Amino acid sequence: MTTRTRRETIVFSHPFQLRGIDRELPAGAYAVVTDEELIEGLSFPVFRRVATMITVPCAPPRQAAVEMIAIAPDALRDARQADSRTSRP
Repeated sequence: MTTRTRRETIVFSHPFQLRGIDRELPAGAYAVVTDEELIEGLSFPVFRRVATMITVPCAPPRQAAVEMIAIAPDALRDARQADSRTSRP
């Protein structure tokens, strides 16, 4: 099976929470990795998402380290929408 990986950086302007992560994350830039696999047997290439992961700072006392956590794509979408709706000081 052919797979591909897409990487993007997402910036949050405010502290935020993601479903599945039990702590608030600080504002900043976050690396998001999406793995997709090719659906074979079609006359044109089509990929389906199989995993979405975000790199976040570890929980205290190890904030200097990072961890990659699998997340639901809709949880990421909801967090981005909430960040854009948050009023600016």
